[in-house]
Amino acid sequence: MNLPLSSPAAPSGCSAHSLDLLQTTRQQLIERLGRGEPFWLYAYGSLLWRPQFDPAEIRPARLWGHHRALRMRSRVNRGSLDCPGLVFALLPGGSCVGQVHRAGVDEAVQQLDALWEREMPNGVYTPRWLRCHTPQGPVTALAFTLDPAHPSHTGRLDDATHLAIFRHAEGRYGRTVDYLHRTAQCLQALCIDDAEVSRLVRLAQRHGLLPSQDSR
Repeated sequence: MNLPLSSPAAPSGCSAHSLDLLQTTRQQLIERLGRGEPFWLYAYGSLLWRPQFDPAEIRPARLWGHHRALRMRSRVNRGSLDCPGLVFALLPGGSCVGQVHRAGVDEAVQQLDALWEREMPNGVYTPRWLRCHTPQGPVTALAFTLDPAHPSHTGRLDDATHLAIFRHAEGRYGRTVDYLHRTAQCLQALCIDDAEVSRLVRLAQRHGLLPSQDSR
């Protein structure tokens, strides 16, 4: 195992706050690797269908104490400053079924930095090491959570607001509504039931913003 002797170059396009969080998380990861602990990443949204790295191992995993919710404003990846979109976040309460992805030890720190550039341009998420339950036993994984008090937390939105966002919000990775749809398709393929995700897809379908099942 080759641990880094110096800090890698900072990811581009990240805010100063995000880079501070990266420095802390990177040091935590290096310490974990030094103790012989693997780097597990918890995937619950786009990381399920577009993993950041080629995982050395994938396991289904349930995270207790947090749930998946499309309630985080996105001003870069799925929206803009003028028309913010939405992305999934982990909010307190309940549980969430997703996956844990294990990175190879030698590239773990490099993969963390690439992940940061994708997920943390503005440092909105709160990265946390959380206990995830898998069929092979519990593991501790890095998860991107959202503080409900953060300004980017939307709270509960009504259907009219969702539809306006689905119609107009688009960022560097595409439209919010397509992100929702792709996540829903992946959850279905993995036999993961998320009632709210399914409800939002049906809402978009009823208003012609996504293809209906009957039209496939």
